[in-house]
Amino acid sequence: MSDTAEAPADKRIYVDKQSPKAYHALVQTADAVRATAAEAGLDRILVELVNIRVSQINGCAYCLDVHTRAALRAGETARRLGVLAAWRDTELFTDRERAALDLAEATTAPADALAQERACDSARRSLSDDEISAVIWVAITINAFNRVSIMSKHPVRETPAKR
Repeated sequence: MSDTAEAPADKRIYVDKQSPKAYHALVQTADAVRATAAEAGLDRILVELVNIRVSQINGCAYCLDVHTRAALRAGETARRLGVLAAWRDTELFTDRERAALDLAEATTAPADALAQERACDSARRSLSDDEISAVIWVAITINAFNRVSIMSKHPVRETPAKR
């Protein structure tokens, strides 16, 4: 098949494999963002909550799988993960987490200027400037990874049970 021929409708191109230099640059960005978040004082659970919430909004099954497992390894509870999509309607999240989630949602849907303003105002009450910047970078980065996985149709496969 030539580069200009169409791929079968049921087969997507794994853009991370097709363009490894671009993907590697995104991975390097993620590494820098993870370091920035740690330096700003964001713990791994809060970062994973942002990753999961953004992935929920975008409907990225692959990233939801990866980051749910990472959150559980970091000590997050199944209960909080189960209600994360409805975080506004629970008392299970701290003010800091609520501010970060609100900011992540506003970053994911940037066309809603009013939501952005409310999220930024809320974030200023609970997060430092460094933390706000780090949360926005986490949301930007997971949004990019969501698009890579969604457009590539990365599969979520059953893992064999350990014996």
